Amino acid sequence: MKILILGAGQVGRTAAYHLAREEANEVTVVDINDELLRDLQDRIDIRTVAGNGTQPRILEAAGARNTDILVALTNSDEVNMVACQVAWSLYNKNATHIARIRSSDFSSHSSLFGGEAPAFAVDVTINPEQLVTEHVVRLIKYPGALQVLDFADGRVRLVGIRARSGGALVGQQLKQLPMHIKGRNARVAAIYRGDHSIKPTADTTIEHDDEIFFIAARRDIRAVMNELQKREHPVRRIVIAGGGNIGFRLAQRLEMEHQVKLIERNSRQARRISEHLGNTIVLNGDAADEELLLEENIDTADVFVAVTNAEEANILSSLLAKRLGCRKVMALINRPAYAELMESGTIDVALSPQQITIGSLLAHVRRADVVRVHSLRRGAAEAIEVIAHGMQNDSRVIGRRIEDIPLPEGASISAVVRGDEVLIAHHDTTILHDDHVILFLTDRRHIEAVERLFDVPRRRHR
Repeated sequence: MKILILGAGQVGRTAAYHLAREEANEVTVVDINDELLRDLQDRIDIRTVAGNGTQPRILEAAGARNTDILVALTNSDEVNMVACQVAWSLYNKNATHIARIRSSDFSSHSSLFGGEAPAFAVDVTINPEQLVTEHVVRLIKYPGALQVLDFADGRVRLVGIRARSGGALVGQQLKQLPMHIKGRNARVAAIYRGDHSIKPTADTTIEHDDEIFFIAARRDIRAVMNELQKREHPVRRIVIAGGGNIGFRLAQRLEMEHQVKLIERNSRQARRISEHLGNTIVLNGDAADEELLLEENIDTADVFVAVTNAEEANILSSLLAKRLGCRKVMALINRPAYAELMESGTIDVALSPQQITIGSLLAHVRRADVVRVHSLRRGAAEAIEVIAHGMQNDSRVIGRRIEDIPLPEGASISAVVRGDEVLIAHHDTTILHDDHVILFLTDRRHIEAVERLFDVPRRRHR
């Protein structure tokens, strides 16, 4: 598949890295910064073109005429929209055009990108800030979770959690789980002990500090979490550092049900956002100021979320908030090496916009009818939702029990959504036409084998 990426910023580089790792993809990246492109080309096997992605000459040189997917990920909404429109008008109307749109002024007007006669030829819009906001809101809703990922329009969720001493199931074998959550159903999809993946079996014993991914219907999530950790108190008091797009959106989403304080360094920005927030206390100051945090009783806060534009400031303020007694801290960190380092120490959750965003792109690259992709553990693992199509005579999965499907090593089917019914997968669960199948892959290198399993010659396109 030929993929053209416009923009070599943090999100663009991450997209290029993930997409270029798959052998079936030919990736070209366009950016006005020569140095960024040279650095990127030294790291991964891609083609680069220097220039403005809105100009026909540059798009032609980058191969827009034969591109299957164009992904506009520059920092400018206007550039992304115009580039998609120019590429559609002059080169390839059959390509999928994806644009990063950050401004709610644009995204709130559906006629710009949808309907019979959209103003811009954008098939899919992606807003990293909105995706990060929704990610944080889910983590706050489920205290103790490291990740909470939606499938089947939220009817099924995959939850990542750290097993802690005091949880009733810690020190016990997985076959004890049904007895602990009577009347409810869940499946452990993966267990990571340190850096190693452990295949979950009935005899697997859960140990303290194991990172466990389980899948369950939304109503059953808390029951499973309560067996793996001590019961967490509901989140009431939240402190947000940074009044940019993410911080402002977070406060808007949370202020009706929580006590929210927002710290913004820029006095003009603090004043501006305070005028648009009804119940949030907006403070003008530095979130890394110990005196300010103490004055605002950080030791009684349930969650501290640092989402400024400077990742060093996010790390420092989060470390300080934790030391001063905040129960849980989250920090927005762009660099993967920093994120991994911080998450293994004092910071509870390292938020990576690129990691959260990449799944939205991968879902449009997969061969089979993949509707949702979540990249996990810094891209090493994946969870996907794929629709099973075809008849028993032309499909490798339709009409077959899960135990009879030749899944590659490290891949497992965790749940099946059939209409409104959520079926937690067992060895004898049979896959039917139009089932939404949720899989976990501990090694994303096997994704092509999974795609081939679910791909049929005349599959229905979305």
